[in-house]
Amino acid sequence: MTMGFTDIHSHGGGGYSFGDPNPEHIKAALQVHRDHGTTTQIASLVTEPLDKLVSQIKNLIPFAESNEIAGIHLEGPYLSSAKCGAHDPKLLRQPNLEEIRELIDVGAGHIKMITIAPELPGALDAIALLRKLDVVVAIGHSNATELEALRAIHEGATIVTHMFNALPSLDHRVGTITNALLTNSDMYFELILDGVHVNHSAVQLLLKLAPDRIILITDAMSAAGGVDGKYQIGNLEVNVVDGIATLASNGSLAGSTLTMDVAYNRLVEEFNVSEKLAIHASQELGKKALGL
Repeated sequence: MTMGFTDIHSHGGGGYSFGDPNPEHIKAALQVHRDHGTTTQIASLVTEPLDKLVSQIKNLIPFAESNEIAGIHLEGPYLSSAKCGAHDPKLLRQPNLEEIRELIDVGAGHIKMITIAPELPGALDAIALLRKLDVVVAIGHSNATELEALRAIHEGATIVTHMFNALPSLDHRVGTITNALLTNSDMYFELILDGVHVNHSAVQLLLKLAPDRIILITDAMSAAGGVDGKYQIGNLEVNVVDGIATLASNGSLAGSTLTMDVAYNRLVEEFNVSEKLAIHASQELGKKALGL
């Protein structure tokens, strides 16, 4: 299939994650998404111990240098333990500027995006630093207040990591990060359109508020393109049943088994979106948002 999709948030496929130390396994994961029309792929890494994260980044650099991936996304370790999702809460950390500089140096220009929870101590300074280093900042896995989120946006955060997921609900009394996001006119919204992560009316709401700021992503884990069974995200066990990935420990959603062609078709067929807007959401905006 040749469609030319852009996926700025995906963790693997074909039974393997992009954090796998074996380059053949990384190639197999990439091939799954290529077979489903993705031609611009960002490799996302989940929260790991710092030394392991460093080695995973190094393992991906040859794929970035050969243009097999368009860059690397670090989804963690600077996330909220209250909204950790499928990230091991024991491994989450507060942003540290020296540490962040080291990670960016290791990435040799290939780390394109980092997700940060804006309420963490040091988060605002980290966001400002990353923007100076020309790294896109996404906010997510966060329990931030409206004000904390607005400060992060002011410092230069531009993307929401999988909108609605691992975020608090809209609150009409105590403003949350979700209030800030839905009333902001500049942020780009990642959206996992697998029919599981976000329900129909919430997708419709986003299409009404910001149709031209939605970036379709898969957030695919290693089971994408594979069969139901037992898998892992980082060191956490995952059960995949009927294509739905959940943590064995608590049943939280653990990424998806989505591919971009399915997301694209769902946007067009289920939500009656024009082909032009669907192409914008699935091919063009992700590139623009990351400056690719």
